[in-house]
Amino acid sequence: MKSTIQVTKSSMPDFEEYIEEIKDLWDSHWLTNMGEKHKKIETSLTKYLDVSNIVLFTNGHLALESAIAAFNLTGEVITTPFTFASTTHAIVRNGVEPVFCDINTEDYTINVNKIENLITERTSAIVPVHVYGNICDVDKIDKIAKKYNLKVIYDAAHTFGVKVNGIGIGNFGNISMFSFHATKVFNTIEGGALTFKDKRLKKKLDNLKNFGITGPESIKSVGGNAKMNEFQAAMGICNLRHIDEEIEKRKKIVDRYFKNLSDIKGVKLLKAQTGIKQNYAYFPVVFDGFKKTRDNVFEELMKNNIFTRKYFYPLISDYECYKHRYNSNDTPIAKYIANRVLTLPLYADLELEDVDRICKIILK
Repeated sequence: MKSTIQVTKSSMPDFEEYIEEIKDLWDSHWLTNMGEKHKKIETSLTKYLDVSNIVLFTNGHLALESAIAAFNLTGEVITTPFTFASTTHAIVRNGVEPVFCDINTEDYTINVNKIENLITERTSAIVPVHVYGNICDVDKIDKIAKKYNLKVIYDAAHTFGVKVNGIGIGNFGNISMFSFHATKVFNTIEGGALTFKDKRLKKKLDNLKNFGITGPESIKSVGGNAKMNEFQAAMGICNLRHIDEEIEKRKKIVDRYFKNLSDIKGVKLLKAQTGIKQNYAYFPVVFDGFKKTRDNVFEELMKNNIFTRKYFYPLISDYECYKHRYNSNDTPIAKYIANRVLTLPLYADLELEDVDRICKIILK
C-alpha cells in the first residue's frame, strides 16, 4: 500500500537546530511579551520582506482584525468571497459589512474593473486578497483608493516573500497581512504579521495586540491579546534561515506538475504572472471540461491515500452563517471557480515521483 500524501506538510528545521535556538529560554524564563526571540525575528522579517515597518501577531487572523480596527472602519468594505473564512470574519467581527466583488478568470484575484460600481457613500475600505501566491492589480486598486479616499488592507496570507518588479508585496496599500500558519510557505507554528509604511501605525497596532497597555500602570485604549510568543518566534528564526531553499524545492515540484498536466484538455493551470517573484505557495487546478468532475478527481485521489483540498470551496457567500445575507450568483466567476478548483499536494519534501503518481491517477 502506498504511503499517504497530505495536501501540505509543515516545514520544520532540524530538531537539534530548534532545540539550540530555544535553549536560552530556560535561562531567561521570558516566554512571551516581546522578548529577545520576538525582537530578532521582527528585525529579520523586516529585512527579508523588504518593508519599512512590521508588527508580529500570534496568528494572521488577529493581525487582520487589528488592521481593520486600527483604521476604525465603518459602513462597508469591498472584498472578495473567493478566500478563506478569516478574511470575511475579520471584517464582520469589526462591525463592518463586507460587500463582495467578483474575481477575474486569469488569476482569481478581485476584478478591479468591478470595484467602482460597488462603491457607495458608506464604503470605507477595500480588502483585496492575493490568491495562491498570485497578486492583485495593486496599481489599479491604488488609483481607485486614492480617487475615493479609501483605505486598502491587503490579505497577503498567501504571498510571503513575493516581489513585484523587485518590490516586496508588503509595501502596497495601507497595510498588508501575512499568515505564518503551519501550512504556509513560511511558518512560526501559528503566527502572522502586519506590514505598513506609516510608522505612526506601529504604536497603535502594538497597543491593539497587548490590551492597550502603554506602561506598568497605564492602559490608554481598548485592546486584545494577540502577541507572538517566544517559541513561535524561535521557530520563525530557524525556518527563515532555510526559506529560500524551501521555495526552490517547491518550484521544482510546481515545474513537475506543469510538465505533467500542461496542455491537457479540461485542466486549467494557474500561469505565473509577469514581473512577479513567486513563492510557489499552492498548486490549484481547475477542472473545466475534463472527463471527470473536480469531485470525482478528489475522491479518486483520496482512494489512493492522496489528500487534496477544495480551496476555496464553498464560496464564502454560501457559508451557513452568510448565505442569508448574500447570493453567490452575484459573483458568478468566483462561484464557477469555487465549484471546480482543487489544490494538489505541495510542500518542500514532496518527492517528484509522488508528483508523477498524483498526475498519473488524474490523467487515468
